[in-house]
Amino acid sequence: MPNNTGPSATSTNSSNDSTPPQSTSRLGQILRNYRFPLLILTGVVIGAIIGLIFGEKATVIRPFGTLFINMMFTLVVPLVFFSISSAVASMSSATRLGKILGSMLGIFAITGIIASFVMIAALWITKATEGVKVEMTQPEDVEEVGSIGDQLVSTFVVDDFSKILSAEHMLALIVFAVIVGIATSKIGAAGKPFAQFLHSGSEVFLKFTSIIMYYAPIGLGAYFAALIGELGAQLVGDYVRAFLVYYPVAIVYFVVAFTLYAFLAGGRRGISAFWSNIIEPTAISLGTSSSVAAIPANLRAGKRIGVPRDIRETIIPIGATIHMEGSSLSAILKIAFLFAVFGRDFFTPGNILIGIAVALLAGMVMAGIPSGGFIGELMIITLYGFPAAALPIIQIIGTVIDPPATTVNSVGDQASSMMVARVLDGKDWMDKSDDDASEESEIALAEVASTEKS
Repeated sequence: MPNNTGPSATSTNSSNDSTPPQSTSRLGQILRNYRFPLLILTGVVIGAIIGLIFGEKATVIRPFGTLFINMMFTLVVPLVFFSISSAVASMSSATRLGKILGSMLGIFAITGIIASFVMIAALWITKATEGVKVEMTQPEDVEEVGSIGDQLVSTFVVDDFSKILSAEHMLALIVFAVIVGIATSKIGAAGKPFAQFLHSGSEVFLKFTSIIMYYAPIGLGAYFAALIGELGAQLVGDYVRAFLVYYPVAIVYFVVAFTLYAFLAGGRRGISAFWSNIIEPTAISLGTSSSVAAIPANLRAGKRIGVPRDIRETIIPIGATIHMEGSSLSAILKIAFLFAVFGRDFFTPGNILIGIAVALLAGMVMAGIPSGGFIGELMIITLYGFPAAALPIIQIIGTVIDPPATTVNSVGDQASSMMVARVLDGKDWMDKSDDDASEESEIALAEVASTEKS
């Protein structure tokens, strides 16, 4: 009897006891998978609380945040150079690069226009700028930026190689990296060793990123505490209405638009992959107010999502400089705010169309660094004929809404890279591994080397 009942009893007990451990195992797996993003979010939340409680006194811990930001900016230049030049050098043909860049620019323009219309609709519905009165002061120092032609030239090229090695000339660095990649691929077998060097450099600095990210919870927490403590007092007066419009609109756009873009790129699977991997770049861009600082985390997220290497390593660094959905949202808000201050009607077809064009241009010239966009702000003032005294008005707005704007900018690069992958590689792009492509490239290199030896 015991022999008959024992296994049955054991089986029953095993069946009854299996559910809790399985449930615990699933919870443990989730916590293991998300432990680092959760640590980052915890650090940010604690920092925000410290800033709210202690106010400006919280700025005493800013150096701990500056340490993290400086490390990220030190990393950005070599990472962008190696990742872009390596991606371009390993492309099968110049046609592939052209398709990537063409699709990228088209998607950047479309998403920027959508963002502009979203803010216009929000301002129209809420009437947030009606009756705005702001005391204006003449700025003591207005930066001399030169002619538009000079600005365009200095945006894409620099007059000395040493200036390439700076995050302040990111677009020039990107142009340089693309040409290096093209030159490497064009010389054939002679360029293979250098292409391998570029690929190795890209991997090294991605690992460098992983090492630095261990400090992210502390660094971002400290930076957030100082940011909240310093800027909290500025949220007063008529500016509050502008801020109360921007923050909800940015949050809604962040959730709704990016979910839609992820769905268009990869269906439900695309949504799951996007939101499962976007927390890290979101926290970094929100905490540092820098799209450039978030490039390493964005590249890592793109790899986990499954975006092909040549696409993510081309679009994300370039997008950090010229793809600014959050800046399009803020540019429309700044324009409408100035129109209200000077008693002019923004909501006319002509002004709206010009506003969208200005928003796109401002987004394309804004550098991916904290408190960037000075040229874009000057563009707004000069194109609409506002006096120079209007500059401080939009500078204050830009400073306080910079964190969410930068977050939308940065995360939008990832969503755009997914849509470019969908356009170029079809609906099954998430099933294609760029690691396979890398292996094929290495096999080809080995075959070339063996042929040369024979």
